[in-house]
Amino acid sequence: MLSAKLKYTLLAAGLALGGSVSGANAASYCADGKTVTFAGIDWESGALITEVMKAILSKGYGCKVDAIPGNSVTLEQATANNDVQIFAEEWIGRSDVWNNATAAGKVISVGKTFVGASEGWFVPEYLVKGDPARRIKPLAPDLKSVSQLSDPKIAELFKDPEEPSKGRFLNCPSGWTCEGVNTAKLEAYKLTGPYVNFRPGTGTALDAAISSAYLQGEPVLFYYWSPTAVMGKFKLIKLEEPAYNETCWKDLTSANGKREAGCAFPAVEVAYGVNSAFAKEAPEIIEILAKATFPLEEVNASLAYMVDQKADAVTAANQFLKTKGYVWGAWVSAAAKAKIEASLK
Repeated sequence: MLSAKLKYTLLAAGLALGGSVSGANAASYCADGKTVTFAGIDWESGALITEVMKAILSKGYGCKVDAIPGNSVTLEQATANNDVQIFAEEWIGRSDVWNNATAAGKVISVGKTFVGASEGWFVPEYLVKGDPARRIKPLAPDLKSVSQLSDPKIAELFKDPEEPSKGRFLNCPSGWTCEGVNTAKLEAYKLTGPYVNFRPGTGTALDAAISSAYLQGEPVLFYYWSPTAVMGKFKLIKLEEPAYNETCWKDLTSANGKREAGCAFPAVEVAYGVNSAFAKEAPEIIEILAKATFPLEEVNASLAYMVDQKADAVTAANQFLKTKGYVWGAWVSAAAKAKIEASLK
């Protein structure tokens, strides 16, 4: 979140331009011909939100916008360096790179991208409860906690096809912040022996692996988060973990941290990660970001649309803008809203 002092400084600077900083002609940063570069994050919700915000700035305020692709760690560093100005879905406190950049004053967190998200380790509900409609019997009716995953009989359920003597844990792709956290958790829970730490090449590959197993009624153990289409479409059970505590989490998220004990993920805080120098130059854009909180259910609906219609993030963003004006219209000026709506016709 913006500190009160910085927030007031930014707003005051914007108001000094004349009137509300969110006025349609207030985008002085963009009026100077500068490009607003977004982090080209590739997971579903991040890609969708990035495209929505790019469209709002370009169609509503005449901004030049761009995005640089890459993994989250690289893009976080690029934001610190001001090669990227906006990281649209920054999970606060999850990355050493971001934490260090924040401490150095190079980046700030603005607003709340969405509220109510969660993350953890999941299994399909049918594995525990069965699914009579699909004639699936419960293979692990007592499974409820990560502490049970070390049981050889449980590990065997998630047999890795390449190393059948071990189970398979589906992690995030390499380069994602969550991949490092999950790898640390596997060590802390003493699961590196009985499980293969499998890292799909992309977020799409992770989704495909989960969907394939689910549709075939097979056991699958994986990390996941919301908002996502997967969480909206499938019935899943989140495995219990020891309660979150700050010391444990610091160890799990630090490269040199101890791996002696694991714990649950902390409460999720997701914000717009912004370069600090850019924030001072573009208070009018900062004000828009501070208002732009996506309702979680609307994000899930848009992500399900992407999957069902095989739509890319740009198409889904346009659909969101066309049908959810009552959501995003509150983030922008009336003049900007009219321009955006006109561009979509």
